[in-house]
Amino acid sequence: MAKFVLAGKTDCPLYAKAELLADCLQRCLPNFRIHKISVHPDEWREWLEATCKGNGWKHEQSPLVWRELVAQGGKGMLIGGFNEFLEHCQDYYSITSDMPTEIMLSVAAENLETKLNLIVEEQHRVGLIKPLHIWISGALSPVCYFLIPNLLSAVVFPHVSAISLHLLDLEGNKEGLQRLRMNTEDLALSLLHQVTIHTDLEQAFQEADVILLLDEGWSDDSDSGNKNEEEKKRINRISDRCKEYGQLIDMRANKEVKVIVSGDSFVNLRCSLLLDNACSINSHQFVAVATQLENEARAIIAKKLKVKSSDITNVIVWGNISGSFYIDLQRAKVFNYDGAIKGPAFFSQPVQKILYESKWLETDFQDLVCCQRAAVASKTCRAAAMSAANGILAVLKAWNGICGSNEVFSMGVLCSGYFNVPDGIVLSVPVTFRDGKWSVLFDVTVGHKLKERLQLSATELTQEKELGSENCRMQNKDVS
Repeated sequence: MAKFVLAGKTDCPLYAKAELLADCLQRCLPNFRIHKISVHPDEWREWLEATCKGNGWKHEQSPLVWRELVAQGGKGMLIGGFNEFLEHCQDYYSITSDMPTEIMLSVAAENLETKLNLIVEEQHRVGLIKPLHIWISGALSPVCYFLIPNLLSAVVFPHVSAISLHLLDLEGNKEGLQRLRMNTEDLALSLLHQVTIHTDLEQAFQEADVILLLDEGWSDDSDSGNKNEEEKKRINRISDRCKEYGQLIDMRANKEVKVIVSGDSFVNLRCSLLLDNACSINSHQFVAVATQLENEARAIIAKKLKVKSSDITNVIVWGNISGSFYIDLQRAKVFNYDGAIKGPAFFSQPVQKILYESKWLETDFQDLVCCQRAAVASKTCRAAAMSAANGILAVLKAWNGICGSNEVFSMGVLCSGYFNVPDGIVLSVPVTFRDGKWSVLFDVTVGHKLKERLQLSATELTQEKELGSENCRMQNKDVS
């Protein structure tokens, strides 16, 4: 069987003439097949260069004709342009073309009109799809490889029919992002509409409905040996980046956007700086994730009580998620505990009534939670990416209405006089979700020791923010 491919500009008369000649051959010869590729005139040059480069051909005009070697395999055999195709048809099939110029021009005009109509129809079809736009910054983080397969799911977004995923990484490279895009597309997830990759801020956060900000390259390459100076430089870089992100979110994202900040570095500070620079978006739309810390604490308690991690609920994380935090068990419950009192699967008991070791809870337990993530990273030789992804997904599900009304979450949110801490800082506090909105849980006991810990966290966060503000003032002074 002879299979030919005929490609050309839709407004090209010679393409029209070759097209009618090919149709004639296909009608007369039972084993002759032709595949036509009509390219818009504005796209022809780019398409031709890419096709010739991929096949090692040299050709400059419309049309382009080649033969597919379907029987032998391998790449196609170049025929050439119209004249070469006509000679080939005369030599092999004794068929020629004597189409008048008027008919060629008429067919070319029809081809162009048909192509334009197809473009309009495709644009209309695409316009009917209203995907949810999700942006992930720091997309080359290991967290993404655990996050994406579960993120693009009806379990997380139950009322969404399509998702456009946008992968942003200013510290990465296009090759790495391209591999991630291919891996994502290979998942063949039903909700996935498209994947785009970005290594600059030209389109960042455009039409964003959900923004997930993972850790980026904050580390300092200097060899100064001065830890305070290195930390100050890191905060300066974070301040610059978050200020820019916040302004872009303010200009480009949807006003109901959900912004979730995650990671191991300055999580509260980053969230605070973002919302400070996104003035037109409600501060309730910005949260920092403490769920990973919660789950790590649950795992330690579960091991102590010899139950599963999922049997521990309502652990509270107070304070600075990536700094001075405190794990509070006043609302924590344990299910399926093998003790003196037993009940059905829904029966639970307060963790503090079973764990009498108050000294252990106030010292060793807090230290264990601080070291848990580092221990995982040490043993696996990589960051605790799986638990980080799980924490983000848990918050997203709750924010989308998939959680119980009594379930307690710990999140970094903007504190407006909550628990007597200063205004304007993002502090991790207990929250509950109802109908897709979160509210701070005030039905908790804040004793003297907890107040001291909250003040310590607030002071730490205020100092971090002042360092970032100082950097901005110095930059403004240099510019002026």
